[in-house]
Amino acid sequence: MDSIGIIGIKDVSCFYGNNQALKNASLEIPKNSIYAFIGSSGCGKTTLLRSINRMNDLIESFRLTGSIEINGENIYEYTTAKQVMALRKSIGMIFQQPNPLPTSVMKNMLLPIKEHYRGTNESFRDEIIENLKIAALYEEIEARLDKTALSLSGGQQQRLCIARALMLKPKIMLFDEPCSALDPIATFKIEEMLKELKKECTIVIVTHNMEQAQRISDYTAFFYQGEIVESGKTLDLFSNPQTELLHKYISRKF
Repeated sequence: MDSIGIIGIKDVSCFYGNNQALKNASLEIPKNSIYAFIGSSGCGKTTLLRSINRMNDLIESFRLTGSIEINGENIYEYTTAKQVMALRKSIGMIFQQPNPLPTSVMKNMLLPIKEHYRGTNESFRDEIIENLKIAALYEEIEARLDKTALSLSGGQQQRLCIARALMLKPKIMLFDEPCSALDPIATFKIEEMLKELKKECTIVIVTHNMEQAQRISDYTAFFYQGEIVESGKTLDLFSNPQTELLHKYISRKF
């Protein structure tokens, strides 16, 4: 690749008990880029995504071999809860379904920082507004900040979750099919936001939407049955696939 990777995935295999979900995956994910993981369901995309912030550690049967490095440090050599907590604080994660808390927009935004920083609610207000603006949400809900977040539309709730994650100033953002439950207009707003957000963050996104990968990502990895078949610049992968598998996937001939 033509730039220094912030995330280095080296010969990573993942297991759930005796089931191997990922086989010898290696990637370099450059800083301030959008890297898309594509492939059919159950091919290892989300397993690898959730390994980048060690979320799979919460599954008792999970085991990983190989290494995942962030800024040159192997995160699987972290042995203390404090180290893992600091890792997860620096990596935001957005899921397929929006998960706002059943409380006001303001309290949703305050939750992450209240766990890590001291200050009055008012002292964080400017930061909250700024992150809601980054998420292209503030103008839509300016008069509803003290209303329950559950009153927002699905697309607004998802953008609220992104704005909430930004409160901790993550250097990496992980997205697991963030637009799969949204309409085209909400999807467009999130895609435009992600293209702006990569100026501040490195973004990894799992998507089943090939068109979305082409629209927003700089790099793409194609997964099949637990292996990375091809990876590289998105334009190159889609315009000139090197394997029959990727050609069939792009042509929807699977």
